[in-house]
Amino acid sequence: MEKTTISVKELSSQLGISLPKAYELVKTPGFPVIHIGTRILIPVDAFKEWLVINSANE
Repeated sequence: MEKTTISVKELSSQLGISLPKAYELVKTPGFPVIHIGTRILIPVDAFKEWLVINSANE
């Protein structure tokens, strides 16, 4: 079974960016995140969609 969410640390690793930059990214308006208590999770499918949409704007 594939993971449906990833952590900010996993996001950092997948994108090849620093952890502080990843935390900055998840605070960006419109970035897909789920807050569960103090945890920040990123839904994988929503992140992939966000990535495609925002890559086209560059």
